[in-house]
Amino acid sequence: MTAEAAPPGPGIPAKYSDAHSGDDTSPGGGLGGIDHGKSRARALKNSIATVLIWGAFFIALIPLVWILWTVLSKGLQPVLHVNWWEKDQSGAGAPAFDHNLRGARHAIVGTLLMGLATAVIAVPIAVLTAIYLVEYGSSPFARIVSFMVDIMSGIPSIVAALFVYAVWVTTFHWTLLPIASSLALTMLMIPVVTRSTEEMLKLVPNELREASYALGVPKWKTILRIVLPSCLSGVITGGLLGLARVMGETAPLLLLASYTQYLNQNLFHGSMAALPTMINDQALNINVHIAEQRVWGAACTLILLVLGINLLGRLIGHFTKVKR
Repeated sequence: MTAEAAPPGPGIPAKYSDAHSGDDTSPGGGLGGIDHGKSRARALKNSIATVLIWGAFFIALIPLVWILWTVLSKGLQPVLHVNWWEKDQSGAGAPAFDHNLRGARHAIVGTLLMGLATAVIAVPIAVLTAIYLVEYGSSPFARIVSFMVDIMSGIPSIVAALFVYAVWVTTFHWTLLPIASSLALTMLMIPVVTRSTEEMLKLVPNELREASYALGVPKWKTILRIVLPSCLSGVITGGLLGLARVMGETAPLLLLASYTQYLNQNLFHGSMAALPTMINDQALNINVHIAEQRVWGAACTLILLVLGINLLGRLIGHFTKVKR
């Protein structure tokens, strides 16, 4: 005697009552209504998309790895020499007749000094601008400021250098000094740091602000004691990344700071060398072996400095992160 199937329970459609009895009653023809054909198609599409994404990633990675490998392989030898860090190019003659490598201390010190001056000027302005846009940014003036920051993000470095030159020399008739190049770099760094700080401030939960206001804390003190400490790691990281962004600029340094073979540690006197201007100076004789070594050595040093600043920013951001 064959056992009869139990009638479907209340509220259960009859077409699903035999799902476990072995009868194929689902509309898709598969167990439990699963359409295996569509599942295979989705899996195929997912595999194709994964391959395309990884392929695009490796294609984008090829130029970066190629550049790093070329610069490091050709420039690491002079960088590892102790004279590279202890000596400058003072007394160097034409590369065709002077075969001494000498060093890049003057360019390294100049790059760090002008970068530090740029950060000291740009970071406070950028952070205050970001605070205004996020915390007080409901007025039409705030929209104008935000629009101007967007415009400044696309200004070419040579335009910023020409603006500083026009104000510095044409208007005030001052002598060109290394600090003038820092002012031009400031114009390039401010929008980068402003946008990164603005995004960090937006990540701070509004509940923290509201709790502070509920306790009667003024808005300025809430920003200073609650909001900024909560996103301090992101602000520091953004500042260092902005500094790394402008350290490789050449046009403002060529136009405003010029180049010298000697070490100059005074931002308010004379000319000052930097790694980008040293590369430009030595590249004029790139067909000479010693000049080629100096070019690749300066390029390698600049990349190592930028990588070091980026790494420092990541480490500071990690260790200063507020734990909730």
